Amino acid sequence: MNNLIYLFCITNTPPPPKNELESQGLVSLVFDEFYVIVKYVSDDEFSEENLKKNISDIKWLELNALEHVRVISQIMDHNTAIPFKFGTIYNSEEGLRKFVSDYSDSISENIQYIYEKEEWSLKIFCDRKALGEKIDELSTEASELEKQIMASSPGKAFLLKRKKTDLVENEMDRLCKSYGQLYYDEFRELSEATGLNNLLPKEYTGREDTMILNATFLVNKTKVKDFRSTVERLKEKDLSSGFFIETTGPWPPFSFISIKEK
Repeated sequence: MNNLIYLFCITNTPPPPKNELESQGLVSLVFDEFYVIVKYVSDDEFSEENLKKNISDIKWLELNALEHVRVISQIMDHNTAIPFKFGTIYNSEEGLRKFVSDYSDSISENIQYIYEKEEWSLKIFCDRKALGEKIDELSTEASELEKQIMASSPGKAFLLKRKKTDLVENEMDRLCKSYGQLYYDEFRELSEATGLNNLLPKEYTGREDTMILNATFLVNKTKVKDFRSTVERLKEKDLSSGFFIETTGPWPPFSFISIKEK
């Protein structure tokens, strides 16, 4: 029995036609000036206890998370809409109506804030081996030490090489932080708001290189072209030094919504 309400998003303008929504099992509930896009779901999957179990099932999670983003993106193709987190469940229409009423001012403010904006994800990775091969070009200290090594006797050169090994590791750490900050600042200039996320380990990314920046940007649609062209320019400029840019989007602006009770 489908007696729980799964909340996708809220908009203040009419969503796609009723028959288009119903063909996907979706419903638009109208509360005051808001249109609330929902789906009625069963306890078997979405009760608090069963949802916790199902989230541990990768296939189930992937399938439902994709549907979650797809539905919200579909609505946002024609409406400014506040996206809600995956697995936002209400037990009744009355409970959902009360939420909308209690937070109506904040909902309106958030809709206005994200109007004509998109969320973009940006991740920067560093191949430390490739960076190490370029270190004499990128680090004055490493370059000077290499000159000393080349001009030294074999015994002294041996000691200087050991010193350089430590220097290179420190310089690569410094350059990763410096490049990460430079990238972040450049994209921040093109954005309305930004967010920094935790760096992900290699076991999670499935990559051999190291993540040095994990950020989200709220970009006005008029700046998206500039944002994407900047990605391509920096890719071409810094790939040979071991830095790689991965960007995805547009996403519903999950990272930039803050609903507060009036």
